[in-house]
Amino acid sequence: MTKKNIVFLLVAISFSLHIIAQKSAAYTSNLVDYQKALSLYNNQQYLAAQSLFGNVKKTAKEEILQSDCTYYIANCAVRLNQQNADQLVEDFVKDYPTSTKRNTAYVDVADYYFENSKYAHARKWYDKVDENALGRKEKEKYNFNNGYSAFSAKQYKEAKKYLTRVESSQEFGSQAKYYIGFMAYEGDDYDRANEYFDQVSDQERYKEKLSYYQADLNFKLGNFEKAIELAKDRLDMSDEVEVSELSKIIGESYFNLKQYAEAIPYLTEYKGKRGRWNNTDFYQLGYAYYKQKDYESAISEFNKIIDGNNSIAQNAYYHLGESYINLGKKQEALNAFRYASQMNFDLKIQEDAWLNYAKISYEIGNPYQPAPQVLASYLDKYPDTSYKEEIETLLIDSYITSKNYKEALKLLEGKKSFENKVAYQKVAFYRGLELYNENDYLEAESLFDQSLKEPRDPKYIARATFWKAETDYNLTNYEDALVGFKQFQQEPSSSSTPEIENVDYNLAYTYFKLKNYEQSTLYFNQFISNKKEDKVRLNDAYLRLGDGHFVSSQYKSAIKAYNNAIKLNEIDSDYPFFQKAISTGYSGLTSKKIRELEQFISDYPKSKLRDDAMYELGNSYVKANETDKAITIYNRLNSEYRMSSFVPKSLLRQGLVYYNGSENERALTKFKKIASDYPNTPEAVQAVATAKLIYIDLGRVDDYAAWVRTLDYVEVTDTDLDNATYEAAEKQYLDGNTDKAIKQFNGYLNEFPSGLHALQAHFYIAQLYSKKDLTTNAAPHYKYIVEASQSEYTEEALLRLSQHFLETKSWNEAIPLLSRLEEEANFPQNVVFAKSNLMKANYQLKNYEAAVSYAEKVLESSKIDNKIKSDAHIIIARSAIKTGDEDKAKTAYAKVEKIATGETAAEALYFNAYFKNKEGKHEASNRSVQKLAKDFSGYKYYSARGLVLMAKNFYALGDAFQATYILESVIKNFAEFDDVVSEAKDELRKIKLEEAKTNSSIETED
Repeated sequence: MTKKNIVFLLVAISFSLHIIAQKSAAYTSNLVDYQKALSLYNNQQYLAAQSLFGNVKKTAKEEILQSDCTYYIANCAVRLNQQNADQLVEDFVKDYPTSTKRNTAYVDVADYYFENSKYAHARKWYDKVDENALGRKEKEKYNFNNGYSAFSAKQYKEAKKYLTRVESSQEFGSQAKYYIGFMAYEGDDYDRANEYFDQVSDQERYKEKLSYYQADLNFKLGNFEKAIELAKDRLDMSDEVEVSELSKIIGESYFNLKQYAEAIPYLTEYKGKRGRWNNTDFYQLGYAYYKQKDYESAISEFNKIIDGNNSIAQNAYYHLGESYINLGKKQEALNAFRYASQMNFDLKIQEDAWLNYAKISYEIGNPYQPAPQVLASYLDKYPDTSYKEEIETLLIDSYITSKNYKEALKLLEGKKSFENKVAYQKVAFYRGLELYNENDYLEAESLFDQSLKEPRDPKYIARATFWKAETDYNLTNYEDALVGFKQFQQEPSSSSTPEIENVDYNLAYTYFKLKNYEQSTLYFNQFISNKKEDKVRLNDAYLRLGDGHFVSSQYKSAIKAYNNAIKLNEIDSDYPFFQKAISTGYSGLTSKKIRELEQFISDYPKSKLRDDAMYELGNSYVKANETDKAITIYNRLNSEYRMSSFVPKSLLRQGLVYYNGSENERALTKFKKIASDYPNTPEAVQAVATAKLIYIDLGRVDDYAAWVRTLDYVEVTDTDLDNATYEAAEKQYLDGNTDKAIKQFNGYLNEFPSGLHALQAHFYIAQLYSKKDLTTNAAPHYKYIVEASQSEYTEEALLRLSQHFLETKSWNEAIPLLSRLEEEANFPQNVVFAKSNLMKANYQLKNYEAAVSYAEKVLESSKIDNKIKSDAHIIIARSAIKTGDEDKAKTAYAKVEKIATGETAAEALYFNAYFKNKEGKHEASNRSVQKLAKDFSGYKYYSARGLVLMAKNFYALGDAFQATYILESVIKNFAEFDDVVSEAKDELRKIKLEEAKTNSSIETED
């Protein structure tokens, strides 16, 4: 080597050493910083460490140093909870696949999350660890931590997999066994749980936890004595929550050992889950009280069980029913047994509940379905029951006592046994009586016939015979009625019936209608001699007896009968006084008649017969030749009673007085007024005929012809044909040939629409149509009469036409007619009819003030029957409800309740319960609802409304079961009543929301 080369070599070596020295210095500096960063990391200064590791990584050229820095940067990110932490770890593993820290990175991150109780994150990283690369100690820790993380995440299958691997570990074995045991406990594998718990029970750290679980385990394994022992030992060392749970274990253990007295104090100490019990909790405490015969306390627990639908609920409701029975609360028991009978979890309990439900339904009534239906359904479901004979006896009797005859008839249809036929005979009779009282005579008669087709009980044969005759009488079939009343008298059992009291009275009236006055007076006298105490009928009998003598021209006897009626004074005495005066006149005592009529006009200023009396007095004056007095009284009649049917008669009489006195012009004035103001009336026809005579006498025939042409109803040339046609139709009418008479009267009216007899023809044809129940056909004929001048037919036409409009609910058309009838009627009963229906029509039109006004007018009469009184009070009550005057409504409904029958009575009883509920008298309100259910179950609308009231009452009394069950039953059974169901749903929602606060078994919509 040359010198030059040596020098170059030395220079090169020198340069190389300088470079190495530079690198060595940089590396040494990185190592120092790396150690500083590691020290910061170990001191948990992760942010500073992460920053320094980052600086080192930037300058480090060595891959191992870069790898380690990357590892710690990611590790710091994990500990700093940085968003990209997981990604940094993943990047480290990806970028440095051969790094010895790869597996350690997974373990470290997993352990970090584990130590910080982030078990789901821990599980994610433990799943990445290669456990084969771990040492024995590391592997135990890995298995335990991974298993516990899975346990904490309730991934029990995975947890068992890893924990089972370390159950023999000295370090982790006890913990693993505890958690394996707990998972078995949670999975209801109590034997295995007990096995594991026993293995760690001697360790102090688990004793506290295990004492509760072991007590519960022994309870669940049926080791109740052991469970009680363990739970009691733990009580003093437990907090409030655990005391509650331990008390539940002790209480239920005693319950299962049938030591109910011991169970009660512990069951009551249980606070529930999150402060709420469930239905089973309430059942156990309730049953414990029940077994101690503490029925009040049992009920207070059982009735909190709501929405129950399992064997426990069925048991609870059955024993709730028995508890109510022991306290005499049958209505409450009915609902409980009904609920239990609708469940089939325990068939024996279901059958017993059904039996109790059926019996109580018979005893107190049933608001959901008729008691006979319940009893019949029980027999259908349990045909071989040992109680069959008893229930069949109750069933037969219930058809009668339920008073729900309409439904009872349906149930009895087709029943073949003798007992059922006996029941059918009675029920058909009572249903007929119901329809009779509702004025549905045709249907009533059909029911009486059906009753008579089952002639089982002689008493009801007699009674049905009587009421069938009474129905015929009301249908104007008087011959049939007479036969029926006679048959009734001949029935052997008639003497033991209530109807025997009035059969003479009914026979007398029937003979009277048949114009057989001799027999009529005979029977009226028989009735009078036997019935001195029945003042109202006695008064009426004297009146009709007087009428019978009167039409038979036996005026002295008539006067005697009328005087007897006047003395009784049970009915307004104006009629008998008037009739007595007329009879006196017919007896030839004209002066006395005049005095009595003058007295009548003075003493009875408001009588409907006063215009009659004035007319008769005028006629009597004429007969006594006191024509001036006659003219005066006729003028008074015409002035005071312008709408009276006697006005045209009075005018005619005045005209005749003038005519007979040769005052022809004054006579013509009267006759022309009649012809003009009262066309088509018999008085108008006679007026025209008499005027004709005057004109002839005066030689003024042309004047007569000119005047007659102005009268469209007088066709002189057709008079004979008119009369002949009318008389032919009238003959058919008098002979009772209804259809022929209708045809001929129609023919007459078609030929002579303004004929001499048009008024009579319209009246008779209307009456014939009415008799055939063709009221729509009759209406236009009555309308003709009503719109014509006042006549003797006007009152009847007003009555019939207004009835037609009332039946078709044409209130606006009915009111004007009723108003006229009120003012114009001569018969008091027609005035009452007008007033009572004016109140009803105005109520229907929501004219409540007018309705109440007419109702009060009706009640002013002391002679109206209870049905009309009831109607008047109910109108007042309903109007008061509609206008918000509940005090007035309460008073009115109380009066209705005393006298009403049928649906009106049901309505009054409902409001009796309603007002008691409003006053907070919940038990009294419920008693009213129970009476409503028993006596008026056929009126479903008020039954349903009553049930909603009952539910409110029970909830106010603290009985949530009764309240909810009743409301659910209403919703299910009364869907046809939208308003009632809506109210029931609202109440049920409120109650469930409130009860759900303390009962976790209740499901609510909100």
